Amino acid sequence: MTNEGTSTRDQILHMLKVKGSLPVSDMAVDLGITEMAVRRHLNTLERDNLIKSTLVRQAMGRPTNVYSLSQEADELFPRNYSHLTLDFLQDIKEIDGLSKIEMLFRRRENRLEETYRSHMQGDLEKRVAKLAELQNDKGYMVEWEKDENGDGYRIQEFNCPISQVAREFNQACSCELSLFRRVLNANVEQTTCMAKGGDKCVFHIKEAK
Repeated sequence: MTNEGTSTRDQILHMLKVKGSLPVSDMAVDLGITEMAVRRHLNTLERDNLIKSTLVRQAMGRPTNVYSLSQEADELFPRNYSHLTLDFLQDIKEIDGLSKIEMLFRRRENRLEETYRSHMQGDLEKRVAKLAELQNDKGYMVEWEKDENGDGYRIQEFNCPISQVAREFNQACSCELSLFRRVLNANVEQTTCMAKGGDKCVFHIKEAK
């Protein structure tokens, strides 16, 4: 595999995905470059936790290292979970009705609350900052700030990892709003929603009275 415009790093990742574990010598032959050049790329990939090496004993000669993809690297390749999830949710809706869908989203909300609540400490500002951090870890691309009038806070999410699901099942959005209210123990209102056509999700937060 030697595609013009594809970096050697990407070619190595693709090769390991297709062929499985390989020694440096095999990669060098397939790529048409020296083993030393391959090792330079492997060092970078190993540093970035995208590959792992295993020492393999051979029938003759010294043991040799073979390289394979790490779990982190596996996430670089295309995924289509959303369509599978949507198919399952549509089937559940048809078999057991909308109430079962709502129950599933509430169960997810409860699990997230249990996870998030252990991180919620300090005043409201600290809780908002921590919530933004936790959502960022899940891929929501979050920014937060104080409101201009100084009596509350604003969270903005610029990405929704479950957007395709949320567009079909708005329960995902209502449960996220409910989750924020519960873990922040504050008044939270949503003014913009990506699943309803907005370019981002915006939440306004104030101290609970």
